[in-house]
Amino acid sequence: MVLTMVFIAAFWTGTMAQSSCTNVLISLSPCLNYITGNSSTPSSGCCAQLANVLGSQPQCLCEVINNSSSLGISINQTLALSLPNACNLQTPPISRCNGENIL
Repeated sequence: MVLTMVFIAAFWTGTMAQSSCTNVLISLSPCLNYITGNSSTPSSGCCAQLANVLGSQPQCLCEVINNSSSLGISINQTLALSLPNACNLQTPPISRCNGENIL
């Protein structure tokens, strides 16, 4: 019984975290051309949205890095990781994502 409750709590928390990032991830759509390799530089709109996400919900960026295939997009992880630098923005270290979506 306790194990079932723990599983339900973990599932519920994961679902809540993912759904709270959905709108944030959608707001990063201007970055898709860059992180999929279709553009050599990110647009100013992409960089502005990335700055907004970094200021409000940086943990959602872990969702892009760790779970892009489950989001239905194929990203170039190297380009995704280089995006903050290409936009002249500072981010916490990627090691903070470590599978827990905490940046």
